[in-house]
Amino acid sequence: MEKKVLSILVDNTAGVLGRVAGLFSRRGYNIDSLTVGETEDNSFSRMTVVVRADDLIFEQMTRQVAKLEDVRAVKELLPERSVCRELILVTVHANPEERPAIVAIADIFRAKIVDVGENTMMIELTGNQSKLDAFVNLLGGYEIQEIVRTGIAGLSRGQ
Repeated sequence: MEKKVLSILVDNTAGVLGRVAGLFSRRGYNIDSLTVGETEDNSFSRMTVVVRADDLIFEQMTRQVAKLEDVRAVKELLPERSVCRELILVTVHANPEERPAIVAIADIFRAKIVDVGENTMMIELTGNQSKLDAFVNLLGGYEIQEIVRTGIAGLSRGQ
């Protein structure tokens, strides 16, 4: 099974998220990541859903989602034809001696230091999943206190 990314354009109405997510759970499909937000037209929202599935199961899921009443468009975001990004916030324990090394790691990844406390630093990074994973691995030598990831958001590339 491979990771597949599905972009779903839906009416921006109450309960649409529950109906789409419910379809996946009723069919026994696990959602790895789900990101939702309004589009340029506030009457629509775009969902980016990441699942692990083979081609046949993914095709079935796509057809079932497309049949839902609030769904306007469904398409797979292929890696070579789309841009997918994720945001991560990491809070790291950082005493004054460790800070320069942590800042150097952040600089390598073009991450931003968004908060500095007496003994902590919060770092923000946006990129693809492998970049974020590599960043977290490099921070592994430090005490990571909290991590939050947004899940993937993606769009098809221009023509």
